[in-house]
Amino acid sequence: MSVANSSSETGMTSPLKSFGANVLAMARQLAQWSEATDGLTCTYFSPAHRAVAAQLRAWMEAAGLEVRIDSVGNVVGRYASADASAKTLIVGSHYDTVVNAGLYDGRLGVLTGLVVAEHFVRAGSRLPFHLEVIGFAEEEGVRFSAPYLGSSAIAGCFDKTTLQRRDRGGVTLEAVLKDSGVDATAVAALARPKASLRGYLEVHIEQGPVLLEENLAVGIVTAIDGSSRFRIVIDGVAGHAGTVPMALRHDAAAAAAEIVLAVERRCGEAEDLVGTVGQLAVPNGAINVIPGRCELSLDVRSGVDAIREAAIADILAAIREIAARRGVTATVNEIAHHAAVPCADAMQAAWAQSVARAGIAPFRLPSGAGHDAAMFGGTTDIGMLFVRCGNGGISHSPLETVTVEDADIAARILLDVLVNLA
Repeated sequence: MSVANSSSETGMTSPLKSFGANVLAMARQLAQWSEATDGLTCTYFSPAHRAVAAQLRAWMEAAGLEVRIDSVGNVVGRYASADASAKTLIVGSHYDTVVNAGLYDGRLGVLTGLVVAEHFVRAGSRLPFHLEVIGFAEEEGVRFSAPYLGSSAIAGCFDKTTLQRRDRGGVTLEAVLKDSGVDATAVAALARPKASLRGYLEVHIEQGPVLLEENLAVGIVTAIDGSSRFRIVIDGVAGHAGTVPMALRHDAAAAAAEIVLAVERRCGEAEDLVGTVGQLAVPNGAINVIPGRCELSLDVRSGVDAIREAAIADILAAIREIAARRGVTATVNEIAHHAAVPCADAMQAAWAQSVARAGIAPFRLPSGAGHDAAMFGGTTDIGMLFVRCGNGGISHSPLETVTVEDADIAARILLDVLVNLA
C-alpha cells in the first residue's frame, strides 16, 4: 500500500494534492508512540523509538523506496538513479525526540523528504543522482548524552569512545547495540566515502521566532553556529547577612550577577552572536548568609568562529576584572567546543532560486541550534531550509507548531531543488 493511497487507514491525503497535509498527518501518527503518557518522548532504542522506525520503514516501502534499518537504527530509503555510477544525495533529519517534545523537530524533515521522494517514484522521474531519505536514529543525545549517533556514523565521524557511554540505568551504548544483534565494529562500515556523495539537504523547523517575525514561511540557513560552553565557579567569602557591611563583602553571587550582565551586554553588540547563562546556583545557600560560592554555566554561539572567539576573549577579560574588583576568585573551565559549519554557497544558491520560484523573497539566517547536517560539514556540500515555527517560535515543547501551508511550501521547494540540482 502506498503512502499516497493510504488515506483510509491513516487519514492522509494524496501528496499530489497536498504535501503539507500528508506530512503533518504522519507526524501526528508517529506521536502515538511515546515513552510518556502525557507527552511525546522518544529516546534512542526505546520501544517507542523502534515502533517509529518500523512505521517509517513501512511508509518508505509503500512509497516505492528500497529500505533498510541499519545497525545504529537509521531508517534509510533509497530511490536509485538510472545511472548506477551516480553519486548519492541525502535528504535527512532525525526521528528521536527530547523529553516532552513537539511533533515536528527532526521528523518534519524526514517526512518532507519521504513525500517528495514518493512523488518522484510515482511520476517515474529518475534523478541524476541516487536519492536517499534518512531518518537518523539519534540526534538529541538524550539517552547517552551523546548527540548525532546516526548521522555521525553515516558521515564517517562516529566517535568510538561513545560506545562506552552509559545511560541512567548504567547500560553502555555498546551493550544496547549488542542486545540488538549488532557488533559495534559494524558501525564504522556505515560511513559513506566522500567521493560517493553529491550533497546533503535538511528541512527543519526553525525552533525560533525569526521567520515568524519576518512573516516568511521558509528561510535559507547560512551556517550552523559554532558553540563554546564553560563551567564557571566563583569563590568569595561567606558571612552573616546582618553583620557584614556592604562595602566589606566578597559576595560570590553578586559577582556572578555582574558576569551575567557582562555576557548579555557583550553578546548584544554583534549580529550572529548569542550568549546564555542557563544555570546559576549557590551551593548550600541560605536566606541569611552571604554567598561564599556561586556556580554558573556559559554558552556562546555564532555562525562565524572569529566573532564567537572575540566575544569569549572579552567575556573572560570581564570575568577577571569583576573578580579582582570584588575580591573573589573565578575558575573557568571550557567543557565543549564546536566550530561553526557553513552551508555550501552552491546549496544556499539552489535553495534561494527555488524559494524565489515559489514566490517568496529569499531570506538567510544562521542556525543557533545543532543539526545532523553539521556532521556532514567537510564531507560533502550541505544545505538547510528552515520552516516557520508558530507559537512565538517555541520548540522542544508540545506547544511547537507548523502550519499545513508552510509544510506544503517547504516540500514543494525541496522538490524544486532536487529537480534543478544538476
